[in-house]
Amino acid sequence: MPHNPFLTLFGRSPIGPMQQHIAKAHECAAQLLPFIDALQAEDWTEAERLQKQVAQLERDADKLKKDVRVHLPKSLFLPVPRSDLLELLSVQDKVANRAKDIAGLMFGRRMVIPPSLFPDFRAFVQRSIDAAAQALKAMNELDELLETGFAGREVTLVERLIEELDRIEHDTDNMQIGLRAQLFKLEKDWPPVDVMFLYQIIEWIGDVADRAQRVGNRLELLMAR
Repeated sequence: MPHNPFLTLFGRSPIGPMQQHIAKAHECAAQLLPFIDALQAEDWTEAERLQKQVAQLERDADKLKKDVRVHLPKSLFLPVPRSDLLELLSVQDKVANRAKDIAGLMFGRRMVIPPSLFPDFRAFVQRSIDAAAQALKAMNELDELLETGFAGREVTLVERLIEELDRIEHDTDNMQIGLRAQLFKLEKDWPPVDVMFLYQIIEWIGDVADRAQRVGNRLELLMAR
């Protein structure tokens, strides 16, 4: 395997913690599925437990983010520009932030999804979580990318992972359009305030996938440099 002397000199310290951070962000998003199941069952005790878990995972991710910022070397000899790694870290962090927002609003309002809408809503949540999982897969290749100098088969592998991430995000776009259309037909039968907040939640769940896709976009920029 090609040897990068900068990695020997400075270690992989920026990369491992960044991978831990995206793993925490994915874990945060993944809790949304059992959380909405608990809400739909009107199991408020379990829903509250999961909401608190999402909030704690977001705090854990935030701590990791701060640790990376503090310990990221300021040397000019980083394998990639320090500013690029910090921007990538910021994009990753937004996945966890949005998951926390979703859980907080849904639990605070004790939101129950219209039964006819719930199967598609649940599939939408799962697909958005899939996007976060795919971003994690791509990020887990970053150390290998650095070791190979952003060349060879490793680049091809990451490009394929990012292409799949784009496909997943496109799926969530289409699912979001379908959910809005279904909700529009149900509006007259549900309290207007509940409908308004449900539109908001649908948008925020789409944000989880959008923000995961941006992780892939930032990786593409790193490879392009």
